[in-house]
Amino acid sequence: MIRFGIVGSNWITERFIKAGRQHEQFLVSAVYSRSKEKAQEFAKKQQIKHTFYNLDEMAASTEIDAVYIATPNSLHCEQAILFMNNKKHVICEKPFASNREEAEKMMAAAKNNGVSLMEAMKSTLMPNFLAVKENIHKIGKIQSYFSANCRLSPFYEQYKNGEMPNLFNPKLSGGALMDLGVYTVYPIVELFGAPKSIAAFGNLLSTGVDGNGQITLEYDGFRANVLFSCISESTLPTEIQGEAGTMLIHHISSPKKTEILIANGTTEDISESEQLEPMYYEIKEFIETIQSNTLESPRNTWAKTLLTMEILDEARRQMKVTMADKS
Repeated sequence: MIRFGIVGSNWITERFIKAGRQHEQFLVSAVYSRSKEKAQEFAKKQQIKHTFYNLDEMAASTEIDAVYIATPNSLHCEQAILFMNNKKHVICEKPFASNREEAEKMMAAAKNNGVSLMEAMKSTLMPNFLAVKENIHKIGKIQSYFSANCRLSPFYEQYKNGEMPNLFNPKLSGGALMDLGVYTVYPIVELFGAPKSIAAFGNLLSTGVDGNGQITLEYDGFRANVLFSCISESTLPTEIQGEAGTMLIHHISSPKKTEILIANGTTEDISESEQLEPMYYEIKEFIETIQSNTLESPRNTWAKTLLTMEILDEARRQMKVTMADKS
């Protein structure tokens, strides 16, 4: 049994707990929040035994073996290292850190302390994305890749009213690329590796972060184009176009359906039935990584996380996004 501590008390941590409880080796035993009242309310609702309001005390606690970090992006590095220095395994929400340099520091801490560290990127571990990898050969030589992840954020109204939600706060490494665009970039890294070149364009908000944007990644023989936005909607599927057909992935951030449009006009549904919560698959992968006494997942590898962070860094630099004053 792996006893988890939860850092953060929000909707994503609720989904994590719900998914985790579908795994027989998962036990949530503690939650942290800066607000004592919020921590106690969350613990009561989720039936969690221990509450913490001091992160150092939680990191030193003997009540947890691992921790799930779901705080603002700019806090990931510092918090993850604190827990790893206390010999706790860490699964950290995407984006993994504010930049590649922070990610490297986190990985160094994992090595120094002999603990497992993994980015909580669920989509590429889900059955319908694994179906993509298993069947992509059917569409022949790749000609083009397109992906969009655009969702109108409920926090956009707060921003327009003069408030500063975390999503749009540069000090917290906010912005559309970090929040949603990462879901379009990581699968490309998973499927095709490092691009030959990167070109990025974005629309900046008054806070200095990107409200939306697009990135073109050049590979041998084709280009991958991605769109991302927190200030508009898109229902377009991801398309991988090949000489023999086109693969469609519906909802790239949490693939629900995958199909191949064969060049002869037929359609092959390669979707896998999913009976479990989407976040279950990342939790399963992380628990197996811990139990195998390895530092990193064999699938959500550190190399993929570092390459993804490198692409995000360069794209944000080209878009002239205001970066968090941390390194």
